[in-house]
Amino acid sequence: TELGGEIEEKNKNDFGTKADRLSEKMITKTLMRAFPHMGILGEEFARRGGEEEYWVIDPLDGTTNFIHEYPFIGISIAMIQRGEVSLGVVYDPLREELFEAVRGEGAFCNGERIRVSVAEDLSQALIGTGFPFNAQDYLDIYVESFKRVLPACHGIRRAGAAVLDLSHVAAGRLDGFWELRLKPWDMAAGALIIREAGGMVSDFFGQNGYLSSGNIVAGNPAVYKELLEIT
Repeated sequence: TELGGEIEEKNKNDFGTKADRLSEKMITKTLMRAFPHMGILGEEFARRGGEEEYWVIDPLDGTTNFIHEYPFIGISIAMIQRGEVSLGVVYDPLREELFEAVRGEGAFCNGERIRVSVAEDLSQALIGTGFPFNAQDYLDIYVESFKRVLPACHGIRRAGAAVLDLSHVAAGRLDGFWELRLKPWDMAAGALIIREAGGMVSDFFGQNGYLSSGNIVAGNPAVYKELLEIT
């Protein structure tokens, strides 16, 4: 709460706090000491170093939640190697849950293997989403997709921290997720964790361009397929 007291406006819908900066400072210092050859791309700064191997960091996803003491925030770290996410970690400090995955080795939460849900179609599915952040031009596009998804699914939730939404898809708590105009640090770790948990992730064209476009659809295989068709 003390850290959330000093808020500086970065732009209309995005606030930075001392917590963002302190968290990122701690993470980057640790990573740079342990992996000095690797670059870092973070929310609070531009890329530093390495093009082939680098870390992608979101030191505090859900900053607005943090400011208002709404208990849904997460920290995300992913390793990129030659254009592919090879390792992803998402930490929920309030629930003390650590979601993690290494490419080809499965997905885990606090050491226990996790799998996506077994919902067989969209009508049974609880879907996560997020409103376009800092992208008012995309709001109309999002609203149209929302109108299509809402009547087709069992329910929609918007909690305000994409790194946790994606992790909850991997753990089977949400059956699917879609959002527009996210940043690479919002998606990189969570997307790998979903895939390693048996789920599917893509951009709105069914391709692998979500990290560059910021548009993502994810879910268990059945729900993902239907969600992709209507978003």
